[in-house]
Amino acid sequence: MIWPDEPYCSTYNEVTNKTFLFKKKDSEPVYVDYVAVDTKTKKNLNKVNIRFRHPQNPVIGDKFSSRHGQKGVCSQLWPDIDMPFSEPTGMRLDLIINSCAFPSRMTIAMLLEFVASKGGSLHGKFKDATPFRNSVKKDDEESGSKSASLGVMLKEKGFNCHGCEVLYSGVYGTELTCEIFIGPVYYQWLRHMVSDKYQVRSTGTIDQVTRQPIKGQKSGGGIRFGEMERDSLLAHGAAYLLHDRLHTCSDYHIADVCSICGSMLTTTFQQPRKRPVREIGGLRPARAPRKVTCHACQSSKGMEKVAMPYIFRYLAAELAAMNIKMTLKLTDGVDI
Repeated sequence: MIWPDEPYCSTYNEVTNKTFLFKKKDSEPVYVDYVAVDTKTKKNLNKVNIRFRHPQNPVIGDKFSSRHGQKGVCSQLWPDIDMPFSEPTGMRLDLIINSCAFPSRMTIAMLLEFVASKGGSLHGKFKDATPFRNSVKKDDEESGSKSASLGVMLKEKGFNCHGCEVLYSGVYGTELTCEIFIGPVYYQWLRHMVSDKYQVRSTGTIDQVTRQPIKGQKSGGGIRFGEMERDSLLAHGAAYLLHDRLHTCSDYHIADVCSICGSMLTTTFQQPRKRPVREIGGLRPARAPRKVTCHACQSSKGMEKVAMPYIFRYLAAELAAMNIKMTLKLTDGVDI
């Protein structure tokens, strides 16, 4: 086992007589599963291949799939004692899949795999899973043997021919009022796991143009708050949370707007002249008042500060580049 920041390999340079250490960069310990050294490379260089094994347990959100393309994520993890169990055999379920996933995808081969693997495991035999195998009777007539169908194999062991069983609740211990289609099936755990994909950020890098937080795990960003997430908050009536996500925590900007002409692009800040101020008793010198002037109106009267997303100011600049003027009407404007 190799822990984080622990060296696992070193290389020696014969020219510079220096040794370089390779350290584990991830935050979880790993096992060295395979090491191979290739000495037949060019320029007399030894190539080392090291394979790591990451021990992980399934969590909510991990992706699973059968070999028929029935893929989905784990929605809930329950203890083994709370899963439904069969009364005659006492076997508990490992995975529960919704039956509504079959009509639209038409993966009938997965249903056949349920019944065929169940009958084959009861008889201890391999079962041919070729579709429509029972309709081909030429090979069976020549060999003189009658191939039993999938339902007959289950009937011989006392099970329902359709693969359904009556299960009991693992929580209450009562009989479930419906028959459940149950059987062994091959499932695979895909590499799309939550522990490798989650990304969270509070503050970090922003885009230089829009001043909004960037996305992407490699660039230190989080998951972007898109239009569908906005619609969800609107449906819940969480307007203040929506304002916090899309304005306060995104590209909060305070713009100087002229209430006379309604422009926010023609306003500029003028640095006042510094006047000699006497320092009295260790107090700080008085700060000169901030003066903002509108070039279009040639006046500093009626200037207001408006909080807005910076992308709105960027939109006004883009429209101004196409000779389209955007004016803002403020409620407390100055009447002249």
